[in-house]
Amino acid sequence: MAGIGKVEKYMLEKLQSEGAMLFALIDPLDHKDLESATKHAKEACEAGSDVLLIGGSIGVQGSILDQLAKRVKESVNIPVVLFPGNISTLTTYADAVYYMSLRNSRNPYWIAQAQTLAAHTVKKAGIEPLPVGYIVVEPGGTVGWVGDVNIVPRDKPQIASALALGAQYSGCRFILTDTGSAPADGPVPTEMVSAVRQSIDVPYIVAGGIRKPEQARAIVKAGADAIHVGTAIEQASDVKKLMGALVKAVKEEGRKRV
Repeated sequence: MAGIGKVEKYMLEKLQSEGAMLFALIDPLDHKDLESATKHAKEACEAGSDVLLIGGSIGVQGSILDQLAKRVKESVNIPVVLFPGNISTLTTYADAVYYMSLRNSRNPYWIAQAQTLAAHTVKKAGIEPLPVGYIVVEPGGTVGWVGDVNIVPRDKPQIASALALGAQYSGCRFILTDTGSAPADGPVPTEMVSAVRQSIDVPYIVAGGIRKPEQARAIVKAGADAIHVGTAIEQASDVKKLMGALVKAVKEEGRKRV
């Protein structure tokens, strides 16, 4: 397909060969300091993560973003991808960026205007854009508030399914559903994962509340192609051990598709 860059090609080849992926998400502002964030990022990568995401809903920009991306990029051999909270979450030290359209925002800024404002910056920086249709599910957390979201209820999988298909038809080559950080009710329900998977043909990523191997396994079994793990890394006493167990669950379930 024309227009596919190195990172997207890597992700598609990973899915073809391994069936599922795990993405480690580091929000540097949620860690004690830059050294701690860098250490945890490296440990997550060493445990077998397929992609390292850097970002957050508020304040991840400027020197802390540059320094973290630069330090990690020098010591890992997987793609470093930005998970932006706004147009300022950009750094030339990253390989790619989630070029996201927040499909259920009430504010057109998050659907198309932010993307317009960032477009030339992304191009000049040489960062690969990954077209992502972003859907926020109840409770929504900080991203729900920041993005002025008409939140998808957890018990309405058909709404998420329609949003996902609409995003695909609008040109998004990845779909991401997210409950926000550390939701009390846990990850996106598997019924919703299945409904979204059945409606779309592009890779499907699930984020929010995934802490245990059994949760990761169930979400991949229900149809997710990749999962995000973020808060669990921040709170883990042994990042390598936790991520190793999550990677094992994701890959074991993923291999059943290959």
